[in-house]
Amino acid sequence: MTVGSGDVGAVLLEVVIAMAVLAVAGIAAIAMAVEASGAVARARESEARLRDASHLMEAVALWPREDLDRRLGARRQGPFVLTLRRPAPELYTAVLADSAGGRVLLATSLFRRDTIDAAP
Repeated sequence: MTVGSGDVGAVLLEVVIAMAVLAVAGIAAIAMAVEASGAVARARESEARLRDASHLMEAVALWPREDLDRRLGARRQGPFVLTLRRPAPELYTAVLADSAGGRVLLATSLFRRDTIDAAP
């Protein structure tokens, strides 16, 4: 079987096109792997930040009424902003937000009995 000069050129063109397609597919696969790795890193960072926020909110939930009254309003607490409000005499709301973006991470309500009106 003899191969003509036109056939050699066609085969060479097919090989070049096949290599280009493989290169594009390889680059896309590498880009997807890099993006997936970045997403995992961001998820771990977000989980760690939420864990830290949870620890702070657990501490706030244990504060007595006097400490809550002293800290009413918005205050920076490390990498977070803690906003304490008292919408009712025995009810407090605590909102913990990310200080960088202002995104609310955790919010809760806390009940503290008024010691003046409480009967012994």
